[in-house]
Amino acid sequence: MDSQNHKITRRVLLERLGAMGLMATLTPLIPSYVRASAVINGATFPSPLQGNSIDLTIAETPFRIGEQLGMAKTINGTVPGPLIRLQEGQTITFNVINRLKEDTSIHWHGLILPPNMDGVPGVSFAGIKPASTFTYRYPVRQSGTYWYHSHSGGQEQLGVYGPLIIDPMTPEPFQYTREYVVVLSDWTFDSPETVFANLKKLPSYYNFQKRTAHELFHDIGRKGLWPTLQSYLMWDRMRMDPTDFADVSGYAYTYLMNGLSPESNWTGRFRPGDRVRLRVINVGAMTFFDVRLPGLRMTVVQADGQNVQPVVVDEFRIGPAETYDVIVNPTEDRAYTIFAETMDRSGYARGTLAPRAGMSAPLPERRLRPLRTMSDMGMGMEGMNMAAVDESSHGNQTHSTPQEMNMLGNQDPQHVLDMDKLSDMPIDAPPHSTIPGIEPVRHGPDHHGTGNQAVPEYSQNRSGEPGRGLGNKERRVLVYTDLKSLAPYPDQREPEREIELHLTGHMERYMWSFDGKKFTEAKDPIQFHFGERLRLTFVNDTMMEHPLHLHGMWMHLENGTGAYLPRKHTVVVKPAERLSVAITADAPGRWAFHCHLLLHMKAGMFRIVEVTDQEQAIQS
Repeated sequence: MDSQNHKITRRVLLERLGAMGLMATLTPLIPSYVRASAVINGATFPSPLQGNSIDLTIAETPFRIGEQLGMAKTINGTVPGPLIRLQEGQTITFNVINRLKEDTSIHWHGLILPPNMDGVPGVSFAGIKPASTFTYRYPVRQSGTYWYHSHSGGQEQLGVYGPLIIDPMTPEPFQYTREYVVVLSDWTFDSPETVFANLKKLPSYYNFQKRTAHELFHDIGRKGLWPTLQSYLMWDRMRMDPTDFADVSGYAYTYLMNGLSPESNWTGRFRPGDRVRLRVINVGAMTFFDVRLPGLRMTVVQADGQNVQPVVVDEFRIGPAETYDVIVNPTEDRAYTIFAETMDRSGYARGTLAPRAGMSAPLPERRLRPLRTMSDMGMGMEGMNMAAVDESSHGNQTHSTPQEMNMLGNQDPQHVLDMDKLSDMPIDAPPHSTIPGIEPVRHGPDHHGTGNQAVPEYSQNRSGEPGRGLGNKERRVLVYTDLKSLAPYPDQREPEREIELHLTGHMERYMWSFDGKKFTEAKDPIQFHFGERLRLTFVNDTMMEHPLHLHGMWMHLENGTGAYLPRKHTVVVKPAERLSVAITADAPGRWAFHCHLLLHMKAGMFRIVEVTDQEQAIQS
């Protein structure tokens, strides 16, 4: 096998298949809950792993997408791994057997458990050595839709993930007659190391959707020659790309639904009139998906495993590591497409809901890829001359103001912007936050050093925005301000203190960090005091979305819903956004906190949160 890729030669593949007794055929290795089902209370449910003790084996297994063969790292031989179904209140034991030639681990994403059971090598335990078994044992203290995955190297990208469902002690506050797990993922036969090396060499390596000559002439016809040229030159001076929505695109990825490619068309069955619950889990390493079922509206009933007040939508964006539970009510005797289009529009995963096997529905028309705008740059409108400026009258000299200098962390003269040359950018409304009473904040003097390529002039709460490329009069799109907990959250104390954390990066060098420092440069953990209520405010200084995941504790998203703040394990922070979460520090120990874009975490966007007694923190 190529050491830099997970492609496999025909000879080695045949040898391994022969050893496994699979010489006759090679079918896609998909878990039983995708292929088979059991009937419970008249509804169709997956066949899960259940009980108080479950064995999971991590190993290499041949894997095929279309005509291409390779090796995956699998759990119990499948991609995704088996569906695990637990019961709230039980105590579970997992025996994880490592048959790889490298260390591995399992992290139980979103579960509240002891730190030594969390499964993060180097933070809470030492990892699972080859040819050894590690036993996880912990009480199950919650319910809902979750997932599990490796936290070792790039194994999550290579197939080490699976869905985890926890049934509640009490009846759920909504009704449904069928349910399906929908696992969205991105797959490449290249190794994570190869993908990372390519991005280090050229950050736009996988972006084949840059602006074209056709678009240039279209923009000239729409805005005029000079404003258009100014716009293109401005983006070039910033060394930024308005088409930059995904570090890794459909050029490298095949997007899967329950381990199947779009051509394989995973299908769930229904009878007209059924209320079908879809448990949607984004396990993608680097991909945001926009999910819709043309012809059906969706009622969102859970976010990150937690009950929310029902919201009826036509579409929702789901970031890596997030989960949404929705209910649909197909009444017609026809098929419906489950369409999960990538945020950068470079590809999609698809499946079908149908009353009979073999049916399919048309794919919706593909949308054009979006462009970044002034809001994504955090630019203010006041004092800006939006008219085109004759550059020749300035003798080709670039003029900069203190505001312009403040927009860029390293004050590199090549990165200084001329605010008079913004006439080509898509113009949004003046900076405003989407929650009443929360105003935009002008960036202070801290530029976070050379680890930060750019600093927005303003940061603002954008939780009421659907996200770039979404939102029109035809479709209702879920936004974070729609999410309200079904019941008031338990800890209604006002936060005692606030920690502001900047999301920083340098695309030209493919560096990602917090407060301008990679994990290897951050000497001390972020300190929480046991029992305190605190506010963690994220300020996104970058031009990309970041799904942030805190292990071990819930984050209450401060989205303007008062006593009904939704609690999440992963929150997506938009470009130039200032987003706050309230946290009750009720879990002593060391916990991981990181961006859930795998390669951003690998590049340094990772920190340790340490929850200690306040006296211990002072002494240390």
